Amino acid sequence: METNFDFKEIEKKVIEHLKKVYDPEIPANIFDLGLIYNIEFDINNNYLYCTVTMTLTSPTCPVADSLLEQVKYVTLAVDEIDEAFVKLVFSPPWSPEMMTEDAREIMGASGAAMPF
Repeated sequence: METNFDFKEIEKKVIEHLKKVYDPEIPANIFDLGLIYNIEFDINNNYLYCTVTMTLTSPTCPVADSLLEQVKYVTLAVDEIDEAFVKLVFSPPWSPEMMTEDAREIMGASGAAMPF
């Protein structure tokens, strides 16, 4: 098996996939919302493991379980990744300042209330 992984390229693919995941109540994807804190890789016995550390806009998010499952699913959809884990954290807490400019524009254009 291939052991020389290009982690930057794989990370780009993971981010591409994560940008397809949306909270059903918010018109911006979870990556641009700033919910993804870290993407890490580990190689063990020629298998590539990926851990996505993320948060939610609120600890009481009603769709938390489905969002976490979607993150795992789209991460595993990257061909090079053999196993994916999602680590949910609430420190630091999410705030609207974590959104990209694209997310701010989408939120403003849609008239969506800013989640706090």
